[in-house]
Amino acid sequence: MKESYIQGLFAERIGGANYGKDTAIYKFEKIKRAKRAAMAANPKVKLIDMGVGEPDAMAPTKLVNALYREARKPENRGYADNGDAVLKEAAARYMEQVCGVKGIDPQTQVIHSIGSKAALSILPAVLINPGDYVLMTTPGYPVFGTHAKYYGGKVYNMPLLEKKHFLPDLDAVPADILTKAKVMVLNYPNNPTGASATPEFFAKVVAFAKKNNIVVIHDAAYAALVFQDKPLSFLATPGAVDVGVELHSASKMFNMTGWRCGFVVGNPLLVKAYGDVKDNTDSGQFLAIQHAVAEGLLNPSFTKRIVSKYSRRMTGLVRTLKSLGFKARKPKGSFFLYTKAPKAAVKKDGSHIEFVTAEAVSQWLITEKLISTVPWDDAGAYLRFSVTFAAPTVADEKLILEEIAKRLGDVKFEF
Repeated sequence: MKESYIQGLFAERIGGANYGKDTAIYKFEKIKRAKRAAMAANPKVKLIDMGVGEPDAMAPTKLVNALYREARKPENRGYADNGDAVLKEAAARYMEQVCGVKGIDPQTQVIHSIGSKAALSILPAVLINPGDYVLMTTPGYPVFGTHAKYYGGKVYNMPLLEKKHFLPDLDAVPADILTKAKVMVLNYPNNPTGASATPEFFAKVVAFAKKNNIVVIHDAAYAALVFQDKPLSFLATPGAVDVGVELHSASKMFNMTGWRCGFVVGNPLLVKAYGDVKDNTDSGQFLAIQHAVAEGLLNPSFTKRIVSKYSRRMTGLVRTLKSLGFKARKPKGSFFLYTKAPKAAVKKDGSHIEFVTAEAVSQWLITEKLISTVPWDDAGAYLRFSVTFAAPTVADEKLILEEIAKRLGDVKFEF
């Protein structure tokens, strides 16, 4: 087919005239291809998918019924724009009762988002000019950085290292970067490491932000998924509201991934600016969905039941992996287990398989053992296991973990 003139019209931010010509295969596409090939080659063996980063269960029945009830109301049928008071007030109450953040004004400090991803893609338009730097963690969720680059911004990656408890070393950011940095994006409990922040770390973040005139955006998508104590909100830190906002998501706390609803909360000026850009980006999430999410926020016991399942699975997975030689440790929250990837595997016949990268381990696990994980080679070689694997009952969970031990039991891993 003759090349169309359209090929020369693409924006440089997505590749310009070379858009679509890149032959590189990216990590998640490689995983998808490997999974398809492994299942085709082994049709009688069930693939154990521990790479999927989304809940395996439906939203609570009460919330599904709330959606049905609210969807039948004529007053909810129209454009939601920046939302009504229902979700805002429920979010403010949630922040106080669950996260211990008092004094949030629902009218000026809360606004709904069509999921955290939408918020992370809109906020760069609020803050980034050409040449501005964003401080982001690596490994991490890249959406804010991607959109910052669309606006001519630049990204400085702060590595998450095990020796630093997977918290970024703020003191290591070069002075010349700090003079041009405008935003820092954090995410705790963290994807992919599963690490949790501490009040001391957040206090240091606030001081750092004030000293360097930096806005903090805390992506708290997994904040509700903590195995002990209550969720740790960045906004519970004295002075945090002065420097930033926090993003919360119904996707993880209520198994509502496809519902696409969350909220932005914090500094009123930032919330207002987000709302102004959002108003020119979308027409708001369906009010029935917002109201169903609000009902969930007023009933945090739903999340407690979800967290109990993840905690149980995580305990079992850690035990299983440790029996196989992995240096696995149960995180304090999230549904991700992040552990060092083996450097080699020795089969019982003495054959030796070397792994140069975590990606090589992940491909071998899919191809040879039909176990899917997500590799990360950004700051050391690690594998991410998700405990959102499909298992309707506790008995099914045990069978899957036993099957993992069985499939990997014929090799000895070297680290």
